[in-house]
Amino acid sequence: MSTIDQILDRHGLTLPEAKVPLGAYVPYVQSGNLLMISGQGPVGASGAVVTGRLGDGVEIEDGTRAAQMAGLNIVAQLKAALDGDFDRLVRIVRLNGFVNSTPDFTHQPAVINGASELMHDLFAERGVHSRIAVGVASLPMNWAVEIDAVIEVAE
Repeated sequence: MSTIDQILDRHGLTLPEAKVPLGAYVPYVQSGNLLMISGQGPVGASGAVVTGRLGDGVEIEDGTRAAQMAGLNIVAQLKAALDGDFDRLVRIVRLNGFVNSTPDFTHQPAVINGASELMHDLFAERGVHSRIAVGVASLPMNWAVEIDAVIEVAE
């Protein structure tokens, strides 16, 4: 069992299979040492999905869990891109977090912390990153959050 698998197990988390794209794009692209992972939604390994709008029936705790689920999907895509070799991860450079929220909801950063904290828990200092967390009027499939990532990897 890899170190990442052990950490996931210790936190009671399951890494889902890397999802296929929902449209005419690829799940990730590598350019030089940068790996760009397409937007990932809050779809769990069991198929559970967190949908709805923050500020309209979806609580911050549910949004944080949704962000963690999206983060797990980013890690699943990272694992696929690196053929399972997490030692090639240099650093999570940036997370871009989009929160399906009402105009008056202003706690997007607290929601996206679910993914940010996951990256730090899994990758320690390599998981510390820059980030945006913005509210949007809607997301694909009515997801509560969508997150993409820029990751530095070793050749």
